Amino acid sequence: MSPLDAIGAAAAPPAGLLYSGSEWNFDILRRSYDAIERIALDELKLDVYPNRIEVITSEQMLDVYTSHGMPLIYKHWSFGKRFVGHENAYRRGLMGLAYEVVINSDPCISYLMEENSATMQALVIAHAAFGHNHFFKNNRLFREWTAPSGILDYLEFARGYIAQCEDRHGVQAVERILDAAHALQNQGVHRHSGARVIDLKAEQQRERDRREHEDSVFNDLWRTVPGTRVEKGPDTAAERRRRLGLPEENVLYFLEKNAPLLAPWEREVIRIVRLIAQYFYPQPQAKMMNEGCATWVHYEIMSRLHARGQIDDAAFLETIHSTTNVITQPGFDSGGGPNFNPYALGYAMMTDIARVCDAPTEEDRAWFPDIAGNGNAIGTLHHAWAEYRDESFIQQFLSPAVMRQFKLFRLRDDTEKPYLLVDAIHDAQGYRDIRRSVARSYDPGNFYVDIEIVDVDLSGDRCLRLQHRTSPGHLLDEKDARASLRHLADLWGYEVRLLEIDRQTDTVLATHLASPPRPAT
Repeated sequence: MSPLDAIGAAAAPPAGLLYSGSEWNFDILRRSYDAIERIALDELKLDVYPNRIEVITSEQMLDVYTSHGMPLIYKHWSFGKRFVGHENAYRRGLMGLAYEVVINSDPCISYLMEENSATMQALVIAHAAFGHNHFFKNNRLFREWTAPSGILDYLEFARGYIAQCEDRHGVQAVERILDAAHALQNQGVHRHSGARVIDLKAEQQRERDRREHEDSVFNDLWRTVPGTRVEKGPDTAAERRRRLGLPEENVLYFLEKNAPLLAPWEREVIRIVRLIAQYFYPQPQAKMMNEGCATWVHYEIMSRLHARGQIDDAAFLETIHSTTNVITQPGFDSGGGPNFNPYALGYAMMTDIARVCDAPTEEDRAWFPDIAGNGNAIGTLHHAWAEYRDESFIQQFLSPAVMRQFKLFRLRDDTEKPYLLVDAIHDAQGYRDIRRSVARSYDPGNFYVDIEIVDVDLSGDRCLRLQHRTSPGHLLDEKDARASLRHLADLWGYEVRLLEIDRQTDTVLATHLASPPRPAT
């Protein structure tokens, strides 16, 4: 059943059209949703979570921007600051707003702006409620790393817990922990195969059980009992690191478990920030594929609606105009920056895969013998959407035809030479070199710096030692490193030392130090 079934009906448009003109009402949304759903499920064979569609104002859309697209989240001053920045830019015409925002949850929540035309409402339903929705549910990264059925309940728990902490310990104390945790959240995720999907519902119960246990065993008289010195054997560096599980890439996890001075509620706040950051971890690794999938789906659905006479020529021209704006790729010399528009490259590759499956050239047969001419474009796209992330998808499916379409070439910038060298062009070897370089630019290793906690002597000076494995010319920004380490030292409670190490020679390239802003006790 459509999520809009309960909305009252309006007068039907003429000649079997879903709507006519730019104005929309909820009856039009219901008819459009039902027609789009039939194509998405019956013809494109999409597999989606149940949909929840909400129509919001432009101001509410700005509010969604500031909270990572989530419908509810805890309060923090940075969200308000971000809202004011976005609002000022929007009001002055320096930025536009997305036509929609979609949330990876079960049910899948899609926000539509009320200022959209009827055609744009239909387009974004196809784009978000079915394109993005299918990708979220079926892509391996999201299946293995996220728990969509639990995220909304967990956010409700997080908001309530942090509000309780503010009432009990003061807003300033809570903001100090949140400020530090937010500054370190990119270093607060597990990135390797040992990680597991977090059961967010169980996390809420775990916190309640822990709090009840603390209340049941607490007795203030223990504070007056003299401490007993325990004799320990020799504490070697190797044994110390083994006991603490070092090296550890997840800095927030280590702080949550081992920071000497944190109170239990402070550890829980860090855990909340860490789990939310972990939930968003897959998104940048498949952004190009996700947007390409959703754009291909919405254009395919709108094209089929037009072919059947369910939308008129004016609506289809608006669809073409909007889609063209979204998939425009600025040239390398037009000031658009060094990166690809994810909509442009993603949509081009999805369209090209469908072409290779249905109408391949001899070049396509040589490059893609497994899919060329198989006559199953939708099945091939489903497999690609499910089993790849951006890096591997490009390495597998970027074709010479798309490289020519984007006029790709590769430059080599040798700092010892006074010139730039074009070392890959449109020939057999050049295509492979360009594809390899484009894929490498989407390597998740480029999204995060390689920083690990490598040692700490808890029975000695308690200095937390970290390493950044890098190469000459790729050091951390001095100002950013200093600010981040101050937050880290604040949570740890003692001195923090970060060495930047050449990963090839183990040479120390730079050293950063930070001490806590408050004296350790």
